[in-house]
Amino acid sequence: MPKEPDQAAIGRIFREEAGRTVATLIRVFGDIDLAEDAVQDAFAIAVRKWTDHGLPPNPGGWITTTARTCAIDRLRRQARGRQLLGQIAALAPGQADPADPEEVGPVPDDRLQLIFTCCHPALSPEAQVALTLRLLGGLSTTEVAQAFLVAEPTMAQRLVRAKRKITAARIPYRVPDEHELPDRLRPVLAVVYLLYTTNLPAEAIRLARILATLLPDEPEVAGLLALLLLTESRRAARTRPDGTLVVLAEQNRRHWDRALIDEGQAILRTCLRRNQPGPYQLQAAINAVHADAPTADHTDWPQILTLYNHLLAIAPTPVVALNRAIALGEIHGPAAALTLVDQLDLDSYYAYHATRADLLHRLGHTSQATTAYQRAAALAPTPAERDFLRHGGRAGQSRDGR
Repeated sequence: MPKEPDQAAIGRIFREEAGRTVATLIRVFGDIDLAEDAVQDAFAIAVRKWTDHGLPPNPGGWITTTARTCAIDRLRRQARGRQLLGQIAALAPGQADPADPEEVGPVPDDRLQLIFTCCHPALSPEAQVALTLRLLGGLSTTEVAQAFLVAEPTMAQRLVRAKRKITAARIPYRVPDEHELPDRLRPVLAVVYLLYTTNLPAEAIRLARILATLLPDEPEVAGLLALLLLTESRRAARTRPDGTLVVLAEQNRRHWDRALIDEGQAILRTCLRRNQPGPYQLQAAINAVHADAPTADHTDWPQILTLYNHLLAIAPTPVVALNRAIALGEIHGPAAALTLVDQLDLDSYYAYHATRADLLHRLGHTSQATTAYQRAAALAPTPAERDFLRHGGRAGQSRDGR
């Protein structure tokens, strides 16, 4: 009797293969809902069959083949589906029948086309993230709803509306032409980065790896992957056993993941040789400087400030200006930093108030610092951060240097 597959292993396979298979089926059948339903059918069959017979040699190929068969079965039960099958056959007369049982392997370009569809500018940023999580990230509607802190029915309706918009607007399922790529790539990278910052680091890194594989000549894609790896390398050192936060200056650097640091820095070195700096590459470079310092006291703050100067020149946002002010404060003192921080319009951003609180505390303005910490705590996105700030934690660290 074959050993029953571990449920965690099946879950991992689903996360790794669901997006790949959904993308393939959307290419073949042109129907997002059909593709999703067929993949769910295929995994339900897989759980039963793999329990009896063990994992197949190529689980991903098995899922893709089974899902394709499930999709065809669904279409054959519908008059409109039978018409669609005929259209598919007419459009690809030289190709194998879609019901051919031969096991198929992954088609990476399908995922690339799907992520550009999910991140089309006709969709709202919120819809872009939700669809990417659902279709490529392999997350359930429940999990996507939890990521957005909304009720499941609300998220289900948002996903339905987004998919209808794709159909109504006739959003093409393709990779943009070369001349379109710079503008269209920007929201794709922003979505992946947002996934990381919304506490889905594994999904974000996995999608960044896919993009880096599929677009090897795009330096900002590599820069994003390097940034995520270098940031992730510090995860184990960011909290104490009791769950309280540890700021960068106080982290035990022996707990940083050197394998992730080495991989991120190697990717970054390749980027720098191309000499096409972009925001993600520069943020990765800032993180690499932190990773090179054996202790907080050895941090090369002048180099970090130089990098922030470049970043602010190409991405002149208030958040970048805030982080640059923090770096400047490490060189020229808290008063110089506070002068810059007080010029920024970031009242609804908790890190702005946390930074002001730290600078005011360092200047001895205790009462003002306490007020700023309270304001930061009220805006903080997680319980751990709120608790940290309520206790007057030293929060004057850039987001890139957490």
